[in-house]
Amino acid sequence: MAVVLAPACASCASGLESPLAGPVCERCWSRVSPFPLPWTPPPPSAIDAVTSAGAFDGPLRDIIHAWKFERRQGLSRRLAALVRERCAPALDGADVAVPVPMTPWRRWRRGFNQADDLARGLGRPVARALARWRPRPAQASLPSHLRRHNLGTSIFLPARHRPAVDGRVVVLVDDVVTTGATLEACAMVLKAAGAAEVRAVTVARTLLKA
Repeated sequence: MAVVLAPACASCASGLESPLAGPVCERCWSRVSPFPLPWTPPPPSAIDAVTSAGAFDGPLRDIIHAWKFERRQGLSRRLAALVRERCAPALDGADVAVPVPMTPWRRWRRGFNQADDLARGLGRPVARALARWRPRPAQASLPSHLRRHNLGTSIFLPARHRPAVDGRVVVLVDDVVTTGATLEACAMVLKAAGAAEVRAVTVARTLLKA
């Protein structure tokens, strides 16, 4: 009876042997394979490097979906640990972590900013230096050629936050990178505010089809 009543894993839907340990079973966590290599965007990108903990596929895709859309906020700690382990070179020597911002409306609707939760678990001081000033269509809903236009001037850095990034090595934090348009828009603002270097770390990177 205990097995029947056990909560299901958010990825494979099997009963959890240790529900208090989180909504994902250890077998699914063990199947999250690392992403092969960091990605350096071509010039004139404002991002110095992008490092992802894994591919946005299989169990990791299920875990991220549960984290963001089923409000399984408790997954933030385990995902941050995964990023700390697999993106360690990007975090080494960084002065501050800056989460990718959400509009106030989107944050209210979701209940939390997953990038902010992730940033707080990376062992670096967190500066919520960036903001978004108006709702836009979700980046994931748009084709790649429209993503930069969609961002426009919606991401900015209030003047009071400039000292937090000026002259510093900044780690930009987000959940998933697809085309890199959102990270690029954020990095441009950070560099304009005086950031010496902008590295980006994400939980996952989408495998784009050729």
